[in-house]
Amino acid sequence: MDFEKLVEMLRKGWLLLGAASVLGGLVGTVATVLITPEYKASTDVYVSVTGATNSSELAQGGSAAEQKVQSFANVATSERVLEPVIKTLSLKMSTAQLAEKVSAQTPIDSVIVTIAVTDESPKRAAAIANATGKSLSTVITDELEQPSPDGTSPFRIETIQSATVPTHPTSPRMSVNITGGLAIGFMIGLGLTTLRRALDTRLDGRESVEAAGGAPAIGEIAFDKAIAARPLIVHDEPTSTRAEAFRRLRTNLQFVEVGREQRSFVVTSSVQSEGKSTTAANLAIALSDNDLSVALVDGDLRRPRVATLMGIEGEAGTTDVLIGRMELDDALQPWGRKQLFVLPAGRIPPNPTELIGSGAMAAVIRDLEQRFDIVIIDAPPLLPVTDAAILSHLSGGALLVAAVGRTTRKQLEIASATLNDAGTKAVGTILTMVKKTQASAYSYRYQAPDGSAPRRTSATSAPKRRSSTAAI
Repeated sequence: MDFEKLVEMLRKGWLLLGAASVLGGLVGTVATVLITPEYKASTDVYVSVTGATNSSELAQGGSAAEQKVQSFANVATSERVLEPVIKTLSLKMSTAQLAEKVSAQTPIDSVIVTIAVTDESPKRAAAIANATGKSLSTVITDELEQPSPDGTSPFRIETIQSATVPTHPTSPRMSVNITGGLAIGFMIGLGLTTLRRALDTRLDGRESVEAAGGAPAIGEIAFDKAIAARPLIVHDEPTSTRAEAFRRLRTNLQFVEVGREQRSFVVTSSVQSEGKSTTAANLAIALSDNDLSVALVDGDLRRPRVATLMGIEGEAGTTDVLIGRMELDDALQPWGRKQLFVLPAGRIPPNPTELIGSGAMAAVIRDLEQRFDIVIIDAPPLLPVTDAAILSHLSGGALLVAAVGRTTRKQLEIASATLNDAGTKAVGTILTMVKKTQASAYSYRYQAPDGSAPRRTSATSAPKRRSSTAAI
């Protein structure tokens, strides 16, 4: 995973990460409040060898004390040492329970034994520690280490630091528990975010769209929540970044189609609501703005939208031409001041697939290709019906629209396979609903030399164009 995708994953999962971290912090806080405080007190005892009269004997005694001190530390938690402590302090616990509160350790190459006691009562912790030190001294010098013939033990254990009553508990530690809870919560949230991303099969960018669609991405259209109010952005706001994105799509289409004889393209998608009709309409307007004669055909005879988008009469159109009720010249409607003509779907027929696959449809497409520089056909989505695959076979190929963050990789793969099965393929993919931070769109507007925005055109009639030689 590269840095950009990691940042995007964290951006999308910030709510889960934040909630998990806060929950972890709350758990740490609650644990701190509910856990009974414990206090720790410790005492240090010094082990030495008695009877040394010269430096040599002192050295030997020190070595012997170092060898014994670890054993003495282990004895400190034995029943033999702790039983007298229980009796002296009148503790209501067994030696096993007391042993869980007592620990003894000695540093390497040292003759000091540190006895530490943890207890809920600070006074009792100090008392147990001091009593354990005294009991250890008694057990070692009077019982375990046999005294010399003169009645003295070869070892002497003295307290060098008595335990004092602690004033602050050693546990729980508020800052440690809260920080640990936050860290653990964050890690859990990060794991859940990563898992959610792994299970999310929706398209997340150019690479995934190109891989699933089997064709290069030739356009990226940013998401616009106001698209319902301004669907024809190239016409309504020609200086906007989304309008510029459609102009780049127009330019990229030119490179894709170098050397192709057929000048018609089907705009389709995997499923509904991916923005294919809006894309087709804006692409047609952008092409006509480049001094090309363009025919925009509504090939969706099930749920036609082109007439509504373009604001024209849609009662007569493709269906009427296919059944011979109307001539193509009469069905084409001029749009705007450029060389753009629209062929609406007309009435919805009972047999759309048969009409789409008929010889009449192939003849209409050939006729349009002869009359216009380029033909854009808005078709139904590929997964519900086969109409788009049939139209793609009759035309120069398909432009496959894919909504980022909505369409799944599987859906786009099946759509691409449907085109292949029909003997055609996608010549390019178009990403729609791209986040503005992801879209490779210009962040500025072009202006006229006087600083004013370019003049918008209006949907008025224009003379029909019948050219077939201009380039895209």
